[in-house]
Amino acid sequence: MTFGDQGFPYGPPDPYARFMAEQERIRKRRRARRTALTGTGVALCVVIAAGAALIGDGDEADRSVSAPSATGAPSVNISLPSDAPSALPSLLARPVIRPEQAFPSTSVRLTDGSRYTRVDLATTTDCTRGMSPELAQLIEQGEGCSRLTAALFTDAGRRSQVTVTVLSFERVEDAARVFAMASMAPVRYQVVSLDPPPKAGLPTVPPGSSGVFRRVMTVRSVVFANGQWGDGAETGEAELTAQTEGLLRHVDNTVVAYEDGKG
Repeated sequence: MTFGDQGFPYGPPDPYARFMAEQERIRKRRRARRTALTGTGVALCVVIAAGAALIGDGDEADRSVSAPSATGAPSVNISLPSDAPSALPSLLARPVIRPEQAFPSTSVRLTDGSRYTRVDLATTTDCTRGMSPELAQLIEQGEGCSRLTAALFTDAGRRSQVTVTVLSFERVEDAARVFAMASMAPVRYQVVSLDPPPKAGLPTVPPGSSGVFRRVMTVRSVVFANGQWGDGAETGEAELTAQTEGLLRHVDNTVVAYEDGKG
C-alpha cells in the first residue's frame, strides 16, 4: 500500500487556477441551492441528527473562522448546537469504525447494478500520512484524528480508480471543522489517493491527472471519495462522477449504520 499524489479535480493545470475554478463551481452550486450528499456546498454550521450531520447555512451552531495561522491554516471554531439530540453521547461512546467494518467486502454492487472490486485497503492512526499538509494543520486545531482508513476500488472494466477514505474523530466538532473547510477548498484540504499495489495489475495514475473529489459527514467521520481514470484521461467526467458518488454513498451508508449502532 502507498498513498499517491494522483492529481486534482477537472480543470486548468495551474494549481491556483484549479483552486479558483473549484471555488466558482461551489458558488454556482450554492446559488442553485443544491444540498448535498456530496458535500460541495459551503457551510460552517452543524446540525446533528440521528445518524448523520447535516451542513446548512443557518445559525444552529456557534462557529467562526479567523485569519490563517502561522502554519498557513485558518483557525476554525465550531461548537455543537444547543439542541443536539440526547442520544449523541452514547453514539460517541462507541469505538471509531474499524477497517473491516467500513469496508467489509472486496466486491461491491451498487443499487444501479454496477460492480466494483476493492483492490487495496490501508489504515493508520497517524492520519497525517494520508492527507495534505493543510488538512493536517487544520486537524491539529482540535483533538486530532483517531483513525484514517482508505480503500481503492476499480470498476468492472478496470479503468477507474476511486479511493474512498473514512476519517474518524473522537469529537463531532473536529469532524465538522474538517468537512466545512474541505467543502470550501477541496484542493487544499484533501486526503491522498491510494496507488494500486503491484498485485492489482493496475497502472499508477499519472501525477497531476484530473479527478473528481466528493465528501460527506456522518456523526463523527468525514468520508472522502477521490475518483480518477487509471490512464489519467480528462474525458468521461460524468461517468467518473457517477462512479465516485455511487461508491461514496455506499460507504457512507455503511459508516452511518455503524455509528448509529445498527451495524
